[in-house]
Amino acid sequence: MNRTVSMTGAATVAVTVFLFAVFILCDFTFGSYLVCMFLPVGYIMMAAGLRHESGKDRKTAADTGLVLAGVYAVLILLVYFAQTTTVLTEPLNDQASRILQYNRGGLLFNYDLLGYGMMALSTFFIGLSMKAENKTDHWLKRLLIIHGVFFPGCFIMPMTGMFTSMADGKSGNGGSIALLFWCLYFIPVGILAWKHFRDRDEEKETC
Repeated sequence: MNRTVSMTGAATVAVTVFLFAVFILCDFTFGSYLVCMFLPVGYIMMAAGLRHESGKDRKTAADTGLVLAGVYAVLILLVYFAQTTTVLTEPLNDQASRILQYNRGGLLFNYDLLGYGMMALSTFFIGLSMKAENKTDHWLKRLLIIHGVFFPGCFIMPMTGMFTSMADGKSGNGGSIALLFWCLYFIPVGILAWKHFRDRDEEKETC
């Protein structure tokens, strides 16, 4: 059961990030928002699987990563549930739109960045907790740890006011390019994690 849940989570991560990239390229905003609500669930399942494998001397790092995954999930679900419900179905005045509408760089956009900053911290600690035993594990561990470098930017950039132009509808393609770059980085994480869990010897699982 542990391996099945972990593999399902890793597959969910890979598929949802891939679909997110496709929807960005197709300019299908609702689809990209929708898959973003499944990604955190898959990531928690994947992170819980890696946490389960960690040794006693690495449990603190693994637990930290799993708790941060929960924080990430809460923030992201709030952001995208708001986009697919209130923003989509309710008439909003300009002030409310600036705050709630994701693509105008307001409060919920900043919460989104904070959420992915928490995800970056989570992958960093989960990566630290891994004991790499083969080439796949080494690559997965490196990608998870290096992904942690996204945290400072996600945390600090909203404080600089650099996204204020989005509130006036002047955002360019830079954001989409950055998101596509992130997708290209994170899809292999899901694939490698799936391979890691698939190749795991069931007899090594601990209760």
